[in-house]
Amino acid sequence: MKRLTAEGGWLGSPAGPRFDVDDGSGNPFVRYRRLLWAYRRFAESGRSDGDFVAAVERLDRRVAEIGGRGFRVTPSAPAPELSKRLGVDLWVKDETGNVTGTHKARHLMGLALHLEADAEAPQRRLAIASCGNAALAAATVARAADRPLDVFIPPWADAYIVAALEALGADIEVCPRRPGELGDPCFSRFREATAAGSLPFCSVAVENLWTIDGGRTLAFEMIESLAGARDLDALFVQVGGGALASSVVQGFVEAADAGVVGRLPALYAVQAEGCAPLQHAWNRLASLGAESGMETALDAAAADPYRFMQPWAPPEGDSPQSIATGILDDITYDWLPIVWGVAATGGDVVVAPEDLVAEAHALARRWTDVPVDPTGTAGLAGLLAARRAGLVAEGARVGVLFTGVDRGT
Repeated sequence: MKRLTAEGGWLGSPAGPRFDVDDGSGNPFVRYRRLLWAYRRFAESGRSDGDFVAAVERLDRRVAEIGGRGFRVTPSAPAPELSKRLGVDLWVKDETGNVTGTHKARHLMGLALHLEADAEAPQRRLAIASCGNAALAAATVARAADRPLDVFIPPWADAYIVAALEALGADIEVCPRRPGELGDPCFSRFREATAAGSLPFCSVAVENLWTIDGGRTLAFEMIESLAGARDLDALFVQVGGGALASSVVQGFVEAADAGVVGRLPALYAVQAEGCAPLQHAWNRLASLGAESGMETALDAAAADPYRFMQPWAPPEGDSPQSIATGILDDITYDWLPIVWGVAATGGDVVVAPEDLVAEAHALARRWTDVPVDPTGTAGLAGLLAARRAGLVAEGARVGVLFTGVDRGT
């Protein structure tokens, strides 16, 4: 199936079909630098390999000073106790020990390096709309880069994160939903700010495609950890705004192009039943694909995305609901690469009932030592739902991502 374009959210590889890794570094932005567009753009501006490494190390030192830890490869390993209970060979990528306790900082570090590549004026304001973890990651990296940041947050944002944002010097605007307003009100206020001249500093590729650059490092780490092992049969990724799953899809495809992955795992994109706009878009797309072919359907979606992806309209109440609060985006902004990945790999979009969202979190906390939150285990909830529906075979090798630390522990 033909690839999407940059207009459809597909970043592509600056390195071509190769997987060029610096085995001597544990920092993903140095280890995988030759696979990053930020590195390519440094070179195009006349700067050296050493200049890029120095920029990464300088930013990383500041991140560590501010947040207590810098960027390092995070664990990816079998989860034997969970495997026994789920009837699959489960591999878990643990992002809870990453900068700010989440994968989000990967996206923002990548963007900070692109700001360095552009020599962007340090006084120009950055902006992000976030329900929590992305805002904390953005504020930490922006502070490390000494750049001003405006954060647009929902009224129900976690009090811990709000206090942390204030301590990091971010300017906060709380965004209640206006009467009759569809879509995410935080995102609407964010777009007003970028229209007025702020730079999008967010994990949303439709606003800043470079956010995929740093996000791909998570996939690269998973792929390295699986070297010499049997390929994954399936990969479950929780989806809110979509940048995580989009980054993972693109990273795995690049590795397959380079011959590092024998075959792509079936991608299962997971949403909570309390907010599942991607499922509705996928159903519309799959219906057209059954009539006209999936490539034709994807072309139609790229040409007119709002025909397929529409704001979530909760059946009850005025806001999406789930204990997995980090994936309650009214719109899956970066949805096209995800549905491309689902279609290309024979996967599906899975909606996890709320009881399974809670059960997945309880299982993860009981049978692993990962201090993960309910959003971070939403992919596991999707696996439970898929097993219940008979979509995943007994003994299949399955990957999940534990993406956010439980700040209540």
